[in-house]
Amino acid sequence: MKTSTKFYAMACLAFFMTSSIIAQKAEQPDYRYDTGAKINEMSLTQGGTMVVATNDGLVGIKPGSNQLLFNFTEYGRVKPEELYFIPKAPYVMISQGGFAGITSKKTVIDYISGKTLFSTEGNGWKAVYSCDVMMPQNKLVVIGQRRSEEKFAYDLGVYDLNTGKEDYRFHITDPNKVTVGGTGMTVSGTPLLLKDHLLIPTTKGIVAKKAQTGETLWQNEIKDINWMVASADEKEIYGFESVNQGKNTRIHKVGVSGAELWKDDKKVKGQVVNFEILPNGIAVVSNQSDGGSNSVFAASNESNIAFLNASSGEDLWEKAPKTKGYVQHFYVMEDGILFGIYQGGINKISFDGQTLFKKPLKTGENILTMAETPQGLIYITSEDANIVNLKTGEQVWDKPLKYKRAGAVSSTLDSKNNRYLISADETLYAVDATSGEVSTLAESKFDGKEAPSHVEIRNGGILLTSEQNMLLMDWNGGKQWQEYYRAPGKSAMGAILAGVSAVASAAAATAAANSSMNNRLQGYDSQADREAELAGGLAMATGASISEMLKRFKATAATQNDQFILTKLDDGVGLVKLSKDTGKVDKEIVLKDKQPEYIVDEIGGILYYKADTNSIFAYDLKK
Repeated sequence: MKTSTKFYAMACLAFFMTSSIIAQKAEQPDYRYDTGAKINEMSLTQGGTMVVATNDGLVGIKPGSNQLLFNFTEYGRVKPEELYFIPKAPYVMISQGGFAGITSKKTVIDYISGKTLFSTEGNGWKAVYSCDVMMPQNKLVVIGQRRSEEKFAYDLGVYDLNTGKEDYRFHITDPNKVTVGGTGMTVSGTPLLLKDHLLIPTTKGIVAKKAQTGETLWQNEIKDINWMVASADEKEIYGFESVNQGKNTRIHKVGVSGAELWKDDKKVKGQVVNFEILPNGIAVVSNQSDGGSNSVFAASNESNIAFLNASSGEDLWEKAPKTKGYVQHFYVMEDGILFGIYQGGINKISFDGQTLFKKPLKTGENILTMAETPQGLIYITSEDANIVNLKTGEQVWDKPLKYKRAGAVSSTLDSKNNRYLISADETLYAVDATSGEVSTLAESKFDGKEAPSHVEIRNGGILLTSEQNMLLMDWNGGKQWQEYYRAPGKSAMGAILAGVSAVASAAAATAAANSSMNNRLQGYDSQADREAELAGGLAMATGASISEMLKRFKATAATQNDQFILTKLDDGVGLVKLSKDTGKVDKEIVLKDKQPEYIVDEIGGILYYKADTNSIFAYDLKK
């Protein structure tokens, strides 16, 4: 099955409904949890634990018993903006207090084991300037000020996230040395954790400290670096400095002794959002923006692509390709760089700056899918689809499949009949994988003013679904059965469309955390590729919670053969579990709320339901 987006969130189908009334008594659950305080927010984590924010703190739920996995109340109510779930790692970080980026209270919880691994209070920190989870090392690096009994020392500490124990800690500056006029050295960005030492970016330059002892190995004068990336052998370091109030970025290159290896740093427009060290150069993508005052289609809002000489920092391309929009897809190929633009368009540039496509490929807006097939590169947008030759950019299909701009587009490979199926609004198209011949397989009229949002292959035919509808067709597009369950009220979920601003902000989000870029074009229907993307560097880490999370990433959804629909049942509002193969109801769970708040974990096969102000019920959907 091929989905129209890569995001992990699509692996866990989550429905969110808000309720303005007190819940009535629901059907008897398999597990029930009393959180002890008013529930404000529920979040299903990548690791499968339900984390619940309450008026008293933070609660963890993991079905298997009626006991809470953890109940963190030390900070009182935790607001959404005070929570940070570490991507592709089993940790949630809570931050409270402080100002100007300095935090007075910080805690890290392993939400799979339920253990608190770090807290400022328990580890002697008065204030924290930075606190970063480093993967795949599975370490926490903390920089901040110690308490009065340690003379408010400015320290760096490294903690093992398998055990929560401190590996080592050392002074960044001499606590006995008093600075005058605020001229002391402060950390300016995220440290870089290497095999036997750390690099700390500061307002005075980058400082290299030996692990365990804190011995200063070297210090240079490259100031105000925000984040850094190391080559695989750790002999070359690239530092990124935000300048002009964040409008541009300077890239510096540093050697093992701290010396700057480029005569001049490289300045790029905008913020760097993608950076990869390659054998023949350095690929850089940066996004520039006017700050939101103009249209996202304005010339000032676009991505820039550069390919730099690793030895000198000089641009290897005499003329950088014009993007005229934000880079939504970016892939490193054997012969060059392939990229797709959100506003429409695909191009490919060789490493020496030559255009490999005969001309830039025009496409519709919002490229949902770019993937490799035996016939070439398949692309699917909100407006069209085609397969093109990856060497020349010439179309394989005689003409692209075009449809009106669709709010919901999905596709899948029908290997049984050697064709691609593309559902756009209320039409299901079939494209012969060999000839590229396009045909309209069926018109799919759904009730409740819905359009199909998902297509998949079942043993008995082709299944189209939406929030309230299911339709199984035979291989020729004939209807076998169709089911519709009316929504109990106006849905609070609605259709979610990824806008340009979402694309730009997602690409720009913490490039430092994505320094190990996965810029490889995936196969259209490759489960192994998707698993590798989800797991990322996590597979290189160790620990029980890491192993459990990896198993979940690779697991087949427990409810892969079922669809869950909220509707009005005989005894009140509830959820029906329908077989994707027969359309028959296998299970009904009466919730009774007119607009219940619930989340379905499709991978784990659990329904979480907010039964009343303080309680959550969990139902095993595998039964």
